[in-house]
Amino acid sequence: MKNFTPREIVSELDKYIIGQAEAKRAVAIALRNRWRRQQVREELRDEISPKNIIMIGPTGVGKTEISRRLAKLAEAPFIKVEASKFTEVGYVGRDVESIIRDLTELAIKMGKDEERVRNRVKARESAEERLLDQLLPPVTSSPLQSTPPDEKRIEGERDLQSSTRQKLRKLFREGKLDDRSVEVEVSEQKGSVDVMFAAPGMEDMDSNIKDMFSNIFPKKSKKRSVKVPEAYELLVNEEAQRLIDMDTVVKSAIERVEQSGIVFIDEIDKIAGKQSGQSAEVSREGVQRDLLPIVEGSTIKTKYGMVKTDHILFIASGAFHVAKPSDLIPEFQGRFPIRVELSSLCKEDFVRILTEPENALLKQYKELLETEGIEVKYSDDAVEEIASIATMVNDRMENIGARRLHTVMERVFDEISFEAPDRADKEVVIDREYVTSRLNEILEDEDLSRYIL
Repeated sequence: MKNFTPREIVSELDKYIIGQAEAKRAVAIALRNRWRRQQVREELRDEISPKNIIMIGPTGVGKTEISRRLAKLAEAPFIKVEASKFTEVGYVGRDVESIIRDLTELAIKMGKDEERVRNRVKARESAEERLLDQLLPPVTSSPLQSTPPDEKRIEGERDLQSSTRQKLRKLFREGKLDDRSVEVEVSEQKGSVDVMFAAPGMEDMDSNIKDMFSNIFPKKSKKRSVKVPEAYELLVNEEAQRLIDMDTVVKSAIERVEQSGIVFIDEIDKIAGKQSGQSAEVSREGVQRDLLPIVEGSTIKTKYGMVKTDHILFIASGAFHVAKPSDLIPEFQGRFPIRVELSSLCKEDFVRILTEPENALLKQYKELLETEGIEVKYSDDAVEEIASIATMVNDRMENIGARRLHTVMERVFDEISFEAPDRADKEVVIDREYVTSRLNEILEDEDLSRYIL
């Protein structure tokens, strides 16, 4: 586990998320506590449980982004789920245990990718040898020869071939064989059957049946005639896959899920509500009761083995416009001891979001249009105007937070994006006049703005 201090974690989150200092502080402490737990003596380590977090705030203020960036920073398996997608056992819908199964699948994929990177050098060496074998097959004595082979002749041929092989290797590495075509054998899944269940909640059975069919129909080789660079990449990928030790990957993935997994449960407010006897309300409370064992610590069966959830960090979030955190059942509330409130975004926040983060929207559009040879320049008053319009539309309609900037920006750049390939003038200045000319007509028509913005 990476050893980041809480200040370093907050500093990294500040690169991508504006404001919300309290939420950043809470997740930074939670992540640091995971590292601290690993340093505690073993007999006490298992007794220390993670301090799960509830984030309360409107949509589009950074709840999901904080959790996603945190997981990326920690290189931890991360999954985001919507609480409203799950139903109580006995109802049609997704089973809450599928959260942990999906998280384990993600950890397996992460482990495989890391193994491929780790084995890349060895895979490249093996792929190069296989490719050279295709370009220059090795000299062998035929077993059907009736007379003893001429050892000197064969030895001479091998020396000549070794010399030729080294020349071919040099030409290949210099890219002088890129136009040649070779025939390579690559593995393929024969008779692969795609099984789909329409009924919700059947995803795990679907996965198991696919695995069963993949075992019935073993992998077979197929010959393909391709250019040398493509052949090399195919062989590298195949060799990297062959070098993966699945036992090590599975063991590492399960440990990674158990010790550093992060589950983000969105829309938690949608399953909060007092029981009133109606089936929908019962199902809501039932989802909380089904989630409870996973959050407090239980063992879930996956196709890779048993996974304990005792030390997985759960971050729940919700707008809580109608329901309140106190409407959750007491046992569920008790499993989320840390509560942080995220504030709504104002015009000043939008200006900062447009300009400051490393992935700021203005930078994204500038880079996208540079691919067409268009140079985009922004004036300060244009940024202010975009932020003002986004704030105004959020006030007049649904407040969707920073996501409103995407709709406004897309409208501003709509014409330029369409005409970019054919545009003669390769310099574009986005100022206040241009922004208002693109958006005024929509803003004046209230009904139109509801559809477009």
